[in-house]
Amino acid sequence: MDEQTIILVISIICSLVLGLIVGFFVCFFLPVFAKKRAESNAQKIIKNAETKAEHIKKNATLDAKQEVYELKNQAEKDIKERKAEVINQENRLLQREQSIDNRDAQLLKKEAALEEKEKLCDRQIEENKKRQSTLDLKINSIVKELEKVANLTEKEAREEIFKRVEEKEDRNITKYLKEREEEMEEKADEISKNILANAMARHAQEVTTEKTISVIQLPSDEMKGRIIGREGRNIKSLESMLGVDILIDDTPEAISVSCFNPIRREIASKALQVLIKDGRIQPGRIEEVVAKCQKEVDESIKKAGEEAIFKLGIGKMDKELVYNIGKLKYRTSYGQNQLEHSVETAHLCGVMAAELGLNEQVAKRAGLLHDIGKALDFEVEGSHVEIGARLAKKCGENEIVLNAIEAHHGDKPIKFVISSLVIAADTLSAARPGSRSETLETYIRRLEQLETICNSFDGVMNSYAIQSGREVRVNVIPDKIDDLEAFKMAKQIKERIENEMQYPGSIKVNVIREYRAIETAK
Repeated sequence: MDEQTIILVISIICSLVLGLIVGFFVCFFLPVFAKKRAESNAQKIIKNAETKAEHIKKNATLDAKQEVYELKNQAEKDIKERKAEVINQENRLLQREQSIDNRDAQLLKKEAALEEKEKLCDRQIEENKKRQSTLDLKINSIVKELEKVANLTEKEAREEIFKRVEEKEDRNITKYLKEREEEMEEKADEISKNILANAMARHAQEVTTEKTISVIQLPSDEMKGRIIGREGRNIKSLESMLGVDILIDDTPEAISVSCFNPIRREIASKALQVLIKDGRIQPGRIEEVVAKCQKEVDESIKKAGEEAIFKLGIGKMDKELVYNIGKLKYRTSYGQNQLEHSVETAHLCGVMAAELGLNEQVAKRAGLLHDIGKALDFEVEGSHVEIGARLAKKCGENEIVLNAIEAHHGDKPIKFVISSLVIAADTLSAARPGSRSETLETYIRRLEQLETICNSFDGVMNSYAIQSGREVRVNVIPDKIDDLEAFKMAKQIKERIENEMQYPGSIKVNVIREYRAIETAK
């Protein structure tokens, strides 16, 4: 080996030894340095964590204090509200106790008054017994005197005395009845006026009357020929499909529709108006228009029934009843629309029932259905009362509604107070000014019948029906009729009018007894 190679080898060996030494020191001291560094970092992290924990602790303490404060305020507020509620309840209890005490006091007063009345009645009974005994004695003495003076038998004398006593007692009874009736009329008048005034004020409906549409206006007289058609085929098709009579006369630019069924008459009017406006009048077109109008009227009937029930708020009702209620839209009575009349009657019944503390819903139901038979009286035999009662019973209406339907014209006796309310509301709706119209012939016949009844009584000088038959004045002969007999005659005339006549509203009977002393100065 040469010298350079040896030097190179030695330098390599030295480098390796040096590298081993350096590596040893690095491997030995590096973990020590890393550990110290990690320990210092850990201490820093611990300090930071302690600082943050301290901050968090302080914040938590503040939040807890804030929450405790809010809970305390809320608890104080709840306590105040509960105290106020307790105070209100205590006040209500005190008021109830006071009202109960007042009622007890009133009941005690009423009991005392009843006891006094009972004692008074007992005294009157005793007095009547004494009067009866004295009367018997007087009768016996009079009988004996009559037997002596008039040579009458005991039987004849008894009959004469009984006749005189009967006449005297009849006048006393009539006078007593008049006083009691006037007293009761004053009280009943005041109560009924308040109820009726309240009902009418809370349901002030506009007065409306209507008549059945039976005249169709034409744009020109040429349209009459088109409606008739060749050899009358168009008018025959119309009459057979609509079930009406179409009257074409000399009236300019108008034709008339005649039919007892108001719904068919309405369909016919609509169909003719559509055909006249369209101009195409032929059997095929007529059939199409009639079917469309029938559908429209049917939908209108259903909608009218549903709206009436919704307006009154009386709950669910059988579909058949709803449909028949809607049919009343096309029914009139003395010019008054029957559906509007039924709805108005229902409103008035409900208000009066509420005033009397009765079931308002049942009263409205009875008022709405009282004339339901008029929706079918042109299709089914029988009066509208019978038809309506059968229909309501079939659809499951309760006994109160059935009795209201049956009794509202006096066909059946009244069983429930609501039936009387239906009669009153029906009269109010029908009798108010402008609600109904009647023919001249019917009007004159009613006035003649009224005056005939009054003139049939003995002692009547003359009688006059005034105010469209709502009042009758009867002048009597003063020498034949005294004041008590005039009062009795007024009652008898009233009863005959109620039994023999049919009339809307009420009729006031005035019996006038007037005595005139007349002299002529010459």
